[in-house]
Amino acid sequence: MNEMVNFVKQADIFYQLTPTQLEMVANICQERTYAAGEIIVEEGSSSKELYIIMHGEVDILVNPALVGGPQASPEPVTIATLRRGQSFGEVALVDEGLRSASVRAVQKSTKLLVIPRDKLLMLCETYPQLGYRLMYNLAADLAMKIRNTDLRIRESLLYGAKTRP
Repeated sequence: MNEMVNFVKQADIFYQLTPTQLEMVANICQERTYAAGEIIVEEGSSSKELYIIMHGEVDILVNPALVGGPQASPEPVTIATLRRGQSFGEVALVDEGLRSASVRAVQKSTKLLVIPRDKLLMLCETYPQLGYRLMYNLAADLAMKIRNTDLRIRESLLYGAKTRP
């Protein structure tokens, strides 16, 4: 348990939580290990878990064929690689919708902390200060990801426009 508390303390989304709050979060976490190339979540599937990378890397993949178009690749495209301390699955905490991307383990023995949505929300409701700080950190993390995606789209449009006749 101490290893999990120490790790949770280092994860971005648990920034500024007290030692007691970190322990409460660690108590609802589960560890899972994935092999290189193993799919962790599938685009379009339902899931109610938040994931935090303890060891290894994961690729975030989207399937361009889902939106169609004449140049849509039939193969998934990697749009990001996440590393130790980073999280994914945050959107499912908010809207319980289908996964917007697939996630694949890059390295062998990729270890993740998995937090069930219902347990995390119960913890946030029971301890509002913990809930506020966690939701604030999640919002900041999502904002950074949205800004990064926006920048990539702008770069794609800018450089894509130069190659058009």
